[in-house]
Amino acid sequence: MSNEEIPNSTEAVSKMTLSEDTLEWPMNKVRDTFIHFFEKKHGHTFWKSSPCVPHDDPTLLFANAGMNQYKPLFLGTCDPKMEMSKLKKACNTQKCIRAGGKHNDLDDVGKDVYHHTFFEMLGNWSFGDYFKEGAITMAWQCLTEEFHLDESRLYATYFGGDDSTPCDTEARDIWLKFLPAERVLPFDA
Repeated sequence: MSNEEIPNSTEAVSKMTLSEDTLEWPMNKVRDTFIHFFEKKHGHTFWKSSPCVPHDDPTLLFANAGMNQYKPLFLGTCDPKMEMSKLKKACNTQKCIRAGGKHNDLDDVGKDVYHHTFFEMLGNWSFGDYFKEGAITMAWQCLTEEFHLDESRLYATYFGGDDSTPCDTEARDIWLKFLPAERVLPFDA
């Protein structure tokens, strides 16, 4: 599809009659390709999606991001007897619902074709194994070698800094190994 053919309204999307059989990259192929890339080529452990309604996290009404199930690892509260505590690299698909709070997309649902309240997020995670260089390099390989996206149409963003935190020049400089400067853009939090 060219940019001119991309629907710009929910109405246009609802009129599309594509089935998974007619799509070159249906949902299952995208998901399987992503998981295979990180699991088989980079040694990540596949970790299944947690429930949309978390059983053991009173701070969340719904899972709203792929990282939610890993909070015990990030916070250092994971029981060492749990299998999760042994993770060094993981990949997953997480079913998410955004219906309030910081990541509330409800006000934008229906106005365009990319804001949804229920969606699936693909993620790769490192718990002390690799950092920005590894994450960015793997992201680039996955997008260009596995999904065969046109490099000339890709952009990357990095944290441009704010009043209390400096610009992430490390991430910027890594992206500049793959993309020209005019397609590596700073944004705030």
